[in-house]
Amino acid sequence: MEEPVLWALEGPVAVATLNRPQALNAMNADLLTELGSLLDRAEANPGIRVVVINAAGEKAFCVGADLKSRASEDGAGVTDDPLGVLVTQVFGKMQSLAKPVLAAVHGYCLGGGLELALAADLRIAAENTQFGFPEAGIGSMPGAGGTQRATRLLGPARTKELMFTGERIGAAEAERIGLVNRVVPAAALLAETLGLASAIARKAPLSLRQIKASVNRAMDVDLQAGLAYEAACHQVLRFSEDRKEGIRAFAEKREPRWMGR
Repeated sequence: MEEPVLWALEGPVAVATLNRPQALNAMNADLLTELGSLLDRAEANPGIRVVVINAAGEKAFCVGADLKSRASEDGAGVTDDPLGVLVTQVFGKMQSLAKPVLAAVHGYCLGGGLELALAADLRIAAENTQFGFPEAGIGSMPGAGGTQRATRLLGPARTKELMFTGERIGAAEAERIGLVNRVVPAAALLAETLGLASAIARKAPLSLRQIKASVNRAMDVDLQAGLAYEAACHQVLRFSEDRKEGIRAFAEKREPRWMGR
């Protein structure tokens, strides 16, 4: 039985590849548990600076929760939502990871799969990607953070339109409305994403940590609270070893040697 998520290191970039192409990378408990464990590994490894979420197969990044798993839970009379709890935990872990997370998306990126991509910091899309929230068409709704993360990214009206109608949009439209950061040819998706990830990985890791934390906080607090948090993050960097090294490297016209402290 193949691993539900593959793991590889490309220098300071870790690549986690969803590996259920026969099920269009639909999420079940095994996949989510493994992805969560790999995120923990990335958090604990100082040599990993950036994480990329990729997906196997040509048809889909991810089409959401595995409906067969859902049906078995319903048929067994399970009243709580173990898969939903697991999804929430793993997506939250991705969002709060102290390192940038990039999603390389292609093919179908629907429902919970789109919610997975939204939990990443940046999204790079292949030209053939189709995005959508089909949940209302089967009597459900986005329940893995989609209503919250999409609204923060796109605004309420655009989010409601996508979720009310279930309409699919292509990569160009997704880029136009700010759902994705970049659109690239399908054949170059992983290479382009790794190139961006490597460029980010060359920056000071402590700076990346504080930037991510500060920008994430901006979505949840008022301006004054956000400014205060930003000032506290900036203060951490002012007296860091990396800040001193960055200034020395700039003066000496060389690449900095980051220590992450």
